[in-house]
Amino acid sequence: MTVPCRTEELMIHIIAGLMAEGPKGETRHIGCGVLSPIPGSAALLTRHKAAAAGKTIKVSIIGHGAEPYRTDGGVDIFDCAGQGRLDYFFLSGGQIDGEANVNLLGVGDYPGTTARWSGSFGSAYLYFMVPRVILFTLDHSRRTLVETVDFISAPGTSAENVYRPGGPFALITPRCLFMFDREAARFRLASIHPGESADSIREHTGFAYDAPDDVPVTEAPDAATLALLRGEVAADIAGAYPKFAHDVLGAA
Repeated sequence: MTVPCRTEELMIHIIAGLMAEGPKGETRHIGCGVLSPIPGSAALLTRHKAAAAGKTIKVSIIGHGAEPYRTDGGVDIFDCAGQGRLDYFFLSGGQIDGEANVNLLGVGDYPGTTARWSGSFGSAYLYFMVPRVILFTLDHSRRTLVETVDFISAPGTSAENVYRPGGPFALITPRCLFMFDREAARFRLASIHPGESADSIREHTGFAYDAPDDVPVTEAPDAATLALLRGEVAADIAGAYPKFAHDVLGAA
């Protein structure tokens, strides 16, 4: 049974489904950076579902104060990634292009950018080291999903002679889900969210991508998943993102 849900809840549900299994079988450890309440909630939803099945998944959320999720900032995340102990991480950006390059710097030719963003920080390192990096954005438009980014903060692909165990796995937006083909260096449209169409996705996407003849509609979360998300997960994520937990997930 499905019940009405918000776009953010649908995105959380989709991301959690992507992380049900890890690159080497069972998911062991999910890391999440700052300003990432949707991925953070998805990580916690994955953890709770695994616990119900008798499995343990470690979740590290930068900025969370609760002991199970607390990290020593980027130090813990970077060490875990370098040692191969991080299965999933998340990146977003002001621009993302069709080769999964991410721009976190700004718009225009560097250094004369006309708009400046937060900066790259450790995005390139984590993109290289974490086996499955899930890209996300709340703005599915040609302004964000561009043909070519103005500046590459973190490259989606590398030359064959470059050691790179990590890289892009998927891209989730409020309109659809893309999966990334590393060999082809292209995205493939995997599903469209309710209310969207193949035409609307092309209209609002600035890069070329592959798509099946019949694009499936994204499966909405069932009542049990939404109850878990709005209950235990909302309470957990409130430690790092109280406004999101209250406004989106309905936490007290």
